[in-house]
Amino acid sequence: MKKKFAALTAVSLTAAMVLAACGGSSSSSSTTAAASGAAGSSAAAETTAAAASSGDKVDLTLATGSTSANYYAIGGVLSTVLNPVLTKSKITVTSTGASKANVQLLEDGDANLAILQNDVAYYASTGTDLFEGEEKYEDWGALCTMYDEVVQVFTLDSSIKTFTDLKGKTVSVGAAGSGDNFAAEQIFSEYGMTFDDVNAVYQSYSDSAEGMKDGKIDAAFCVSGAPTTALVDLAATANKPINIITLEDDHIENLMKNYPFYAKTTIPAGTYDGQAEDATTVSIRAMLVASNSVSSDVVEELMNAIFDNLDKLKEGHAKFANLSKETAQDGVSIPLHEGAEKFFAQ
Repeated sequence: MKKKFAALTAVSLTAAMVLAACGGSSSSSSTTAAASGAAGSSAAAETTAAAASSGDKVDLTLATGSTSANYYAIGGVLSTVLNPVLTKSKITVTSTGASKANVQLLEDGDANLAILQNDVAYYASTGTDLFEGEEKYEDWGALCTMYDEVVQVFTLDSSIKTFTDLKGKTVSVGAAGSGDNFAAEQIFSEYGMTFDDVNAVYQSYSDSAEGMKDGKIDAAFCVSGAPTTALVDLAATANKPINIITLEDDHIENLMKNYPFYAKTTIPAGTYDGQAEDATTVSIRAMLVASNSVSSDVVEELMNAIFDNLDKLKEGHAKFANLSKETAQDGVSIPLHEGAEKFFAQ
């Protein structure tokens, strides 16, 4: 895991106001983003002890995702709400290529906080799937999981009622190398299928939704919070009912047994226009993590600030409505950071 991501663009921002609440998967941040040539500096990985002893606030560089996605917006709300109350640290948000890129940024010392999928964290810590053949990454700890990112297999084709009905169809299995793509591969395998059983195309779920409108794609995978904006738009404009394919309980149980980051999830009927029935599927979780270079005292204060200010965080972004101290360890796929352990032991 020593190689750099050449295509990664890091953009630093300072949040100036609380973001408007947003319930979809893609959210625009109302914080101001400014390009910074110093965003990639190694300062984020320096130990926090010196800063703490001098009385200065530790700079917490939070790696998120693209500027149009939830992670970036959630990071903006965290910095806006928490910076005024934190005494040991200050959060600066960075736009990134999301989960896998965030692991690289943590390892390289260009960030010391990150939001990422719990399955990607599992792959990084075990050197599997997305990180196959790479050194295991262990110099970090989980702070909390925040909300479900649901595996949604969606279609407008009324002949596709079950997962095995995908055989012979044109199916978008997620962008190559993405978390969506690995989830698709795992679910295909659970059903005794491979991508060779379909006409597989490799696109983001937003592009897949557009392709479905044009009749180029029959079904697609999306791993995101439900409702997902791209699917909401598709359901509202397609003039056909959208169907989220249900995964049967025995297959869900096997997936959860083989992949500890999965959880059983129900997408209620009516989540999307035309969705007539509940859909049962699996989900992963969006997780906040910190490098071990961040001291336990700094993390413990950050955790207290998060849960003491949940009401304000919920006002800034609807996804915080899913966060509670009781569920914050559900789906944690790597060891807790020492500071988080102290917080949950309170």
